[in-house]
Amino acid sequence: MAKFWIAVLFVLCACTTAQINQTLGDVNKTLGGNTAPLSTAEVAEGLKEALIKGISTGSDLVSQLDGYFKNPEIKIPFPPDVKRVEDKLRQIGLGSEVDKFVMQLNRGAEDAAKEAKPIFITAIRSLTIQDAWAILRGEDDAATQYLKRTTSDQLKAKFKPVIQNSLQKVNATKYYTDIVTRYNQLPLVQKVNPNLDDYATDRAIEGLFLMIAKEEKNIRDNPIARTTELLKKVFGAQR
Repeated sequence: MAKFWIAVLFVLCACTTAQINQTLGDVNKTLGGNTAPLSTAEVAEGLKEALIKGISTGSDLVSQLDGYFKNPEIKIPFPPDVKRVEDKLRQIGLGSEVDKFVMQLNRGAEDAAKEAKPIFITAIRSLTIQDAWAILRGEDDAATQYLKRTTSDQLKAKFKPVIQNSLQKVNATKYYTDIVTRYNQLPLVQKVNPNLDDYATDRAIEGLFLMIAKEEKNIRDNPIARTTELLKKVFGAQR
């Protein structure tokens, strides 16, 4: 029965709204009328609900203490394009200063993630019925990829000032300035002045998307993760 429902959902993605509703009605009759058919509105709302749940869970996970710093999947390292700065400072005994900066960099991302949730949720509201059907038949991270594809530029513009404030609040900006200043004062080194805000913003958003994708897959694969009737109905058809 589960495979039958999956096949039906895949076919529906190529249909018009009227065809979708007719086909779902026919499927319900075939099953003896015991299962209420999925409407196009339910599919769209179910996907939005799943994305919002994934975003909420993902944001909550990374915004807690050590949400980034102690998660090896998303921990933000010293900026790789100036790795020579880290290497040189460790060579001259300033490794503890580098470590302190990396921790504060991740603290900034954790703090900023608290403000990310409403930004993501606002973007989800524009999901169309056609988008929803395409996502439902897609890969385990299809909804996350849709969100990433359609909102990344806007999200970065909105998220950057948030993380700027967060980095300043936890003194990550000061630590970074001090580290770069010390490095630039060393003899015979090429001066550096990379943009910390851009780097931190990109990595923080990347980490958020990764955690959201994991939660999306969990909702698709794990019935227990479907905590509302709508999620159970929409994603139960894929079991």
